[in-house]
Amino acid sequence: MHPMKAIVYEHAKELPTLPEGNYFHSPELMELCEQTPRHRPYMVVATGDDGQVAAYLLAVERYRRSWFPPYLYTHVRVMGEGVYRQGPDDKLFDLMVKALTERLHHRALYIEFSNLSQKMFGYGLLRSAGYFPVRWMSIHNSLHSRTPEERISPKQLTRIQNAQKRGATTKTVETEEEFRAFSKLMRQHNWLKPRRYIPDDHFFLGMMKAGRCKIFLTQYHEKAIGCSVCTYSGDDAYLWYSAARRKSFATLHPNAVTFWATIKDVHQTGCQHIRFLDVGLPFRKNPYRDFILRFGGKEVSTYRWFRINIRWVNTLASWLWRE
Repeated sequence: MHPMKAIVYEHAKELPTLPEGNYFHSPELMELCEQTPRHRPYMVVATGDDGQVAAYLLAVERYRRSWFPPYLYTHVRVMGEGVYRQGPDDKLFDLMVKALTERLHHRALYIEFSNLSQKMFGYGLLRSAGYFPVRWMSIHNSLHSRTPEERISPKQLTRIQNAQKRGATTKTVETEEEFRAFSKLMRQHNWLKPRRYIPDDHFFLGMMKAGRCKIFLTQYHEKAIGCSVCTYSGDDAYLWYSAARRKSFATLHPNAVTFWATIKDVHQTGCQHIRFLDVGLPFRKNPYRDFILRFGGKEVSTYRWFRINIRWVNTLASWLWRE
C-alpha cells in the first residue's frame, strides 16, 4: 500500500486524469465554476506515490455580498463526500478534509459539507477537524418502482389539475426571453433570503449548454409564476433551485405545478430518483418539507457539517448545536 497524499488544485487544466464519478465533483463543474463570477473552485486529489488517483473532492468558494441586508463574506460548500476509485473510504476522506481545511480556513467565513450519502459517514473525522453537525432533512422520490401518479396525494394532484385547467403551463426554458424571465423570478424570490445563494446567470447557462440541467418555467397569461432547476448526475436528478410567486398567484399553486412538471419529466427521462437538495432544518412544522412530501417522497434525517473560521464563534455554535 503506497502512502497517500492530498494536493489541492485551483485550476481544472492542472488536474491529473480522474476516474469518472459524481457531477458535483467533476472537472467539468470545476471548469464551469472557474468561469462563473464570484466562484472559486478547489479540487482536492488524493494519490499514492505511484501517482494513482484514489479519490477526489470538489469544494467551491463563493463570494457573497448585498446592500440590503448588508453583508460581505465568502463561504465554501462541498456537496457530498467526493469520488473514490474503490468506494467511500474514511481515511481518504479524512486526508482530503484536512488538506481542504488547512488551505481555506483563513480565506472563508465558514466551510460547509452537505448531502453526504450516509448520515454517519465521516462523523468522527469531521468532529476532530473542528466541524460541528446540524440536523437536516433530506427528501427523495423513487421513480423506478412506482409512477409519479401513484405516489402523489390525490388532493395535491387535484390542485395541480385545476391550476392547469385555468391556464397555468410549464415548459423547459429554451429561448433567451424565457431564460431572462426565469432569472428575474429567481432573483426576486430570493432577494430577502440572505442564506440562499443564487449563482450568476453564466452558471445556469453553462450547465444547460452542457446538457447537465433543465430549467422549468411555469407561466400564466405569459407571466412567469414559477421555476425550477434540475441537475443530473448518474441515474439521479437533483432539484437544486426553485422559486415561485406563491402569494400573488396563490390559487394557481405555482410551486406545485412546477414541481409536478419537473418530477414527471425526470421520470420520463428514466432517472431512478429525484432528490430535493435544500429541504431545511427538521422543525416540527416545516411547510416546505410538508409540501414536498405531498408528491410521495421519503424523508431521511441527515447532517450538514459546518466549521466557522472564527474560533470562539465556532466553539459557541458547536455548543448551541450540541446533540
